[in-house]
Amino acid sequence: MVKQDLNLEEFIYEEDDLGATYNSNYTLFKIWAPIHEDVKVKIYDRYDDSEGKVYPMVKGENGLWELKLEGDFKNKYYNYVVTKDNMQIEVTDPYTKGATVNGTRGMIVDFKSIDPVDWEDHKLPKPLDPTESIIYEIHVRDFSIDKFSGMRNKGKYLAFTEEGTRSEDGLSTGLEHLKELGVTHVHVLPIFDFASVDETKDGEYNWGYDPYLYNVPEGSYSTNPYDGTVRIRELKEMIKVLHENDIRIVMDVVFNHTYSVDNSPFGILAPKYYYRTDEGGNYFNGSGCGNEIASERPMVRKFILDSIKFWATEYKIDGFRFDLMALHDIETIKAAERELKKINPNCLIYGEPWTGGLSSLDESLQFKKGKQQGMNVAFFNDDFRNAIKGDNDGTGWGFVNGASRLKKEIKKGIVGSINYEHDIIGFAKEPVETINYVSSHDNLTLFDKIEKSNPNATIEEKIKMNRLALSIILTSQGIPFINGGSEILRTKKGHHNTYNAGDELNKIDWSRKSLYKDTFEYIRGLIEVRKSQKIMAMNRAEDIRKYLKFVGSPNRAVAYFLNSPYEEEYKHIFIAHNANRHEVEINLPIYGKWKVIANEHEVNIKGVYKGNQYFEDSVKVAPLSTYILYKN
Repeated sequence: MVKQDLNLEEFIYEEDDLGATYNSNYTLFKIWAPIHEDVKVKIYDRYDDSEGKVYPMVKGENGLWELKLEGDFKNKYYNYVVTKDNMQIEVTDPYTKGATVNGTRGMIVDFKSIDPVDWEDHKLPKPLDPTESIIYEIHVRDFSIDKFSGMRNKGKYLAFTEEGTRSEDGLSTGLEHLKELGVTHVHVLPIFDFASVDETKDGEYNWGYDPYLYNVPEGSYSTNPYDGTVRIRELKEMIKVLHENDIRIVMDVVFNHTYSVDNSPFGILAPKYYYRTDEGGNYFNGSGCGNEIASERPMVRKFILDSIKFWATEYKIDGFRFDLMALHDIETIKAAERELKKINPNCLIYGEPWTGGLSSLDESLQFKKGKQQGMNVAFFNDDFRNAIKGDNDGTGWGFVNGASRLKKEIKKGIVGSINYEHDIIGFAKEPVETINYVSSHDNLTLFDKIEKSNPNATIEEKIKMNRLALSIILTSQGIPFINGGSEILRTKKGHHNTYNAGDELNKIDWSRKSLYKDTFEYIRGLIEVRKSQKIMAMNRAEDIRKYLKFVGSPNRAVAYFLNSPYEEEYKHIFIAHNANRHEVEINLPIYGKWKVIANEHEVNIKGVYKGNQYFEDSVKVAPLSTYILYKN
């Protein structure tokens, strides 16, 4: 039976032990279900058992139901049984940390019996300042599914653990590609259990922004989605190998909506409470996906915090990217930042500063641009993105592909979108608050956007525009973010929304690495230069104002220099971006010989071999290119 007309705001449980807590002598079950008059636990010995054993739970205070079940129930399966519409139904525990195929049953998890060898003591990456991060976004399946990827475990977590993989052309792929490129973080699209892929079928595809069980790894990326231990072990093996290669992992989390509502675990255990509704009980749709989660409510906020703390501790996740972050209230994000930094002071936290539609959350409470100031939380910098390339999916131009009068907007991005001076003012208080990017999984790939906006350009010009866009990102203050594959001119054949379009459009085509090897080497070189020079990744706005100075440059070109106070670095660095289709000449700020480490041909931290190797007084910057010079 169900109690109607309860004020669920009065039922708050604050302890951190919801779900099934395993002990070899007993398992403790706790679930928050204040409207129900009868809740039971049903235990299955195996994931495929047709019958289970039912145990009644005891109702406590604040809407809590609990049961201490004596005995060893290691890695067995369970559901809760409640009455809905005069029928007894099973519901998966929203707090479960393991599950069988498609999340139909939760799992009582003994992590120690599942963990890979040496998991607890494996070598973690060295600490980094946020602006020292270089983020590489990838979908687990896209990374390896190409038949020429050289990886055995195609589309699986384990593909990330394979060493020495090569494409048909003999070039590095997979983990070796990431190491060669030099990125510091891999941002994976959702790896929690999502509902839009049937794990019993091979080849189904979705990006995964359809949450079902937030604390369980997605089963379709494991080699066996039926056995709940496999997905846990294999995801941890992936994380362990990345960590041991000094690569951190960022988890894409989607707490703004769920795949379904009334038949979701939230909707069954506490109908309407987890969602924003109007007076008639209709769901608001600020996510654009049919509902929006009410993060401002105590037990919803608690669930979000409990979930991210779990992933940060149990899976040693190094960062979290929040989907549609503006749908969350400010206090929830503040609490998330506070709790995550207790676990890992170097944890990255960033997200989208927009909603997917009109939200019922008061705009003053929405976590939008400006609300992040001083919080060590970053936003995707769409202002900088649009200034560089134009609109996302249309024919509009930005700085690199044809537009004029964008110099000021490019300068704002270069300084990390801080308050730099009277007419160069962005949304950030500090550079750690901006994620600088030109493309992501959403919308056209960078190369497809360039092709659409410049259909009459030569292939050489399009390659240069792609390279110039990424070079602006990788030399600017703030946190650079690269959509995986853009370093080899990734294409989705002009499709802008491939969330369920399958492997052929979404996969990383590893043959493009040999086709565009020069561009790959150029981006790899830029990353090496950035990582070697702290002055290119300053953490404080006051340092940027002090050490970064712009110099005069022609229209559609931006130039500046950095005066480094850091020992064992280049004393002066000069950077110029020329978006013209002709050469421009720019005066150098300090007299004397400047050595070239990046030009239109190559990036070489020791000095270029092609083209001019030195300049004095002024530099002639080739069309559609970035030049980097230094002087000690």
